[in-house]
Order: sequence, then C-alpha cells, then structure tokens
Amino acid sequence: MARYEHLPIYKEAFDLALYFEKTVRNMSRYDKYTLGTDLRNLSRDVLKLIQRANSEEDRIATLKEIRSKVEELKAVLRLARESGAVQKANSYEFAAGKVVNIGRQNEGWITSQAKRGRPESRTPMSEKTGAGASEP
Repeated sequence: MARYEHLPIYKEAFDLALYFEKTVRNMSRYDKYTLGTDLRNLSRDVLKLIQRANSEEDRIATLKEIRSKVEELKAVLRLARESGAVQKANSYEFAAGKVVNIGRQNEGWITSQAKRGRPESRTPMSEKTGAGASEP
C-alpha cells in the first residue's frame, strides 16, 4: 500500500475537505443540503482519487479524473459564492485558493507522469540491427 500523507497535494486536499466539513455546518438548511453536499462530496472524491493515483502504476487516467473533479469543484464553489451560500469573501478566497493549488499540483503530476512514460531518445530497431542497410 502506497503512502500518500506526505504528498503536498494530499495535504491541500485534506485541508480543503476538512474546511468544507466545517463551513457547510454554518450554511442555511437549503444550501447545506444542496451546494454544501456537493462541496463536501467533491472534495472527498478528490481526496480519494489522490490516494488511488498514488498507489497505481499507471496514474494518468486517475489524474485526469482528478482534473475533472477539480473543475467541478471550482464550478460548484463559484455557484455557492454567487448564490450567497458562502457569504464571507475571505472564506471563498481561501477555498478557491486551495482548489486552484490542488489543480496546479495535479497538472504538475500529470506532466511528470507523461514525461516518465515517454521513450527517451530511442533509436529505431532497423538502425540497431542493421536491417534495411545496403550491403557492400
């Protein structure tokens, strides 16, 4: 089982999920059970996907799924702010900053995985074996 607690992206996602757990408590009943539920569920989904990605050999698909969840989370967070569910500007700024930071770290992770998967200056097989070369 891979360790994930040391990852900066995991720490950010955990802080965000914990923040939403605490923040949703103070929302109105309507917002708590609509937008608040979405915020809590999406933040937990991101956390779970980070755990899964860290334990997988081929992480790209899971990292792209994280990208999708982060974009959903951005949209729901903005909707919560615009609708008044998140009333304090500094509360929104804190959460939005965390979401953006998670997205950036995820993109960096995707880039590093893509580079790792690319073949390094390989020479074609025909050059190695001499196949296709004209005989003297």
